[in-house]
Amino acid sequence: MFNGKFVTAFVAAAGMGKRMNMGINKQFLTIDKVPILAHTIKKIEKSKYVDFLLLIVKKSDLPYVYDIVEKHKININYAIVYGGKERQDSINNGLLNMPKKTDIVLTHDGARPFVSVEKIDEAIENVMETGACVLANPVKDTIKVSTDGKLVDYTPNRDKLWQVQTPQVFKKEILIHAYKQAYTEGYYGTDDCSLVEKTGVKVKLIYNSYDNIKITTREDLSIANILIKKVKSWE
Repeated sequence: MFNGKFVTAFVAAAGMGKRMNMGINKQFLTIDKVPILAHTIKKIEKSKYVDFLLLIVKKSDLPYVYDIVEKHKININYAIVYGGKERQDSINNGLLNMPKKTDIVLTHDGARPFVSVEKIDEAIENVMETGACVLANPVKDTIKVSTDGKLVDYTPNRDKLWQVQTPQVFKKEILIHAYKQAYTEGYYGTDDCSLVEKTGVKVKLIYNSYDNIKITTREDLSIANILIKKVKSWE
């Protein structure tokens, strides 16, 4: 708990992994002989504030999930919820099935195993300021906007651009309201913060390491196998 408030962490692991193209959901590929999802869960589990874990997965992936839970001894109260067509639908399923006593919701990508436990806790500690916060870092590359994918329309000011990650943390009622508004008005966001922003709530940015990558492509997997060596050297 954080200041007497019950914290539920959603781990979204229901993606198809199409860009990885390896015949298996990316969360079940291994880094240092351990499934990516197991690495991620262990980080959430070590948070001093998280009370409950909600694993959001594809029904067809249940054998992999049960294998992880059994072999890697998950020591936190948890439940499994099936994912939807899009990530937004999956998180919405989580909102509909989370413990009723939840006060704070943390959403995290199953394919982000390198988030630090300290940053998970820092995000939770900062949520009460505006009701929403996210780990992020400044964009390093120059970004171009192109509507047709062929010609550059304009170049936004890089100094104002941030690359957001997960976890993203919210007061429960703020996230529920954002999701209800999104479905009522018929739009989908690329992350939870984008839905919350549309309700007028300000999202606090929390500076984080560039190591908190989302493993999406084969190149990411190669980078992950390098990063794990650095992480192990710190432990």
